[in-house]
Amino acid sequence: YAFDARQKLLETEAGFSDGNWSEFAELGWLALPFPEEVGGFGGSPVDTMVVMEEFGKGLVVEPFISTVYLAGHCLAHGGSAAHKEQIVAELIAGTKKAALAFVEPQARFDLANVATEASGSGPYKISGRKGIVLGGPSADVFVVPVRTSGGATDQSGISLFVVDANAAGVSRRDYRTIDGHQASELMLDGVEVTDDDLLGEKDNGFGLLEDAIAQGMLAVSAEAVGAMEVMYKTTVDYCQTREQFGQPIGKFQVLQHKMVDMFMEHEQTKSLLYMAAMKMERGDAAESARALSALKVRVGRGGRFVGQSAIQLHGGMGMTEEMAVGHYFKRVTAIDTLFGNHDFHLKKYANAA
Repeated sequence: YAFDARQKLLETEAGFSDGNWSEFAELGWLALPFPEEVGGFGGSPVDTMVVMEEFGKGLVVEPFISTVYLAGHCLAHGGSAAHKEQIVAELIAGTKKAALAFVEPQARFDLANVATEASGSGPYKISGRKGIVLGGPSADVFVVPVRTSGGATDQSGISLFVVDANAAGVSRRDYRTIDGHQASELMLDGVEVTDDDLLGEKDNGFGLLEDAIAQGMLAVSAEAVGAMEVMYKTTVDYCQTREQFGQPIGKFQVLQHKMVDMFMEHEQTKSLLYMAAMKMERGDAAESARALSALKVRVGRGGRFVGQSAIQLHGGMGMTEEMAVGHYFKRVTAIDTLFGNHDFHLKKYANAA
């Protein structure tokens, strides 16, 4: 996944390669986390960690996380037999893509803050607005959390529905995010759905949504660890070849200290990634949640330090679009804000202690 090839993909209308996506399917990556009974490999959180760390090293731009770990998780674990036989099978085969529309403009990082409503009692009519729908431009179906009962921020009363991207009343505003990925603002105006489109139980979809977000957090954190490794190794290589005052700048002690600090930030974040993945594999929800929050704090702070240091040590070249290091920094910066930034998760971790 060469950097030059990635940059050319970003210049296309789709922003990624359908050929790459088909290859992902052939290699079995799209089937990795899905249960064996729906045609997947039943991969564990540790498997997710291994794959996504490599994705981070390559700065992969295909909508993998949105399709497989977010919307895919909801469909595989909350969908009906029909959903699994049709939509999940197509996701695994690479012939269909999906996106989870969970962000709302007023919600900040509160998953339970859902203003999008579903009126009626079957069929339902969904109206509302969703922002920052990752993978939205290429999605064939959306998984949409809506308010079917309760107050504006109640965890109870949230239901998840499958919405076809071409359904009447669905409109999108597509845009490119700072890290080169694709996202949409999704508008729903009286979109009709039925009980057949419901994932899990009506009014009790928050747990399924929370589980999907946990999968996404682990995936993007592993991706950030991979990106951090590339940034510090690229910086070390650059400092060994860039000369100033007749010698490589890597010989200057103050820069050596900076590079050691970059290495330590990466190693500490990687250690927390291992811990979070193993706790998720053991299945303890409370311990997993605390470990993920701790990991997200480290990803936010460590990623910022490694990225800023990489840019600084590359000098003016680090600010150019032609240098890969700046694009890695953009990706880890975006990852910090996904699913709650480091400040949000620090408070969450402290409250859970």
